[in-house]
Amino acid sequence: MAIDALVKPLLALPLFQGLTPLQLTEIVRRAERIIYRPGDAIITEDEPSDAAIVIVSGTSVRINDHRDVPQNSRGETLPEGVMIAELAMFIELVHTTTVIAQGQVKALRLTRQKMHELMEEDTELARHFSSCITTRLKLLANDMKAVDTIMERATIAPQLPQVRPNLPVEAHPG
Repeated sequence: MAIDALVKPLLALPLFQGLTPLQLTEIVRRAERIIYRPGDAIITEDEPSDAAIVIVSGTSVRINDHRDVPQNSRGETLPEGVMIAELAMFIELVHTTTVIAQGQVKALRLTRQKMHELMEEDTELARHFSSCITTRLKLLANDMKAVDTIMERATIAPQLPQVRPNLPVEAHPG
């Protein structure tokens, strides 16, 4: 497959937007090119990962617990161009789901070792990824604050004094 066809899926992913054509080409050049057959596990729940996977062509399905799912069960279909286990190319992580190839799937495997080597050689690339991750963490922190506020309001509301409806005032003998 031509290098341009392998760079194209990266162009649509937010993490890679803003990189130069040379940086994208170098990432693809260092990536492992893999072909999965129908039924192959692309990633497996509870397994450690050392790479992100970019689906170049073909479709796959994400299932939450592969041990309890029958063979013909449906999960979330993942289209071409999706990246799986994005953070695994930067840090150690364990997969929380399983992804199975539905048909033949061509993919790029961006290993942590190769990405770290590339970022050591190209500090602008490292700054780019750091900036992207920092921005995402700030957005996540804001979302968490909003959830905390909602939860706080939900727990405070039941503790507020209850308002009694206006009852007729009884006449007091006086």
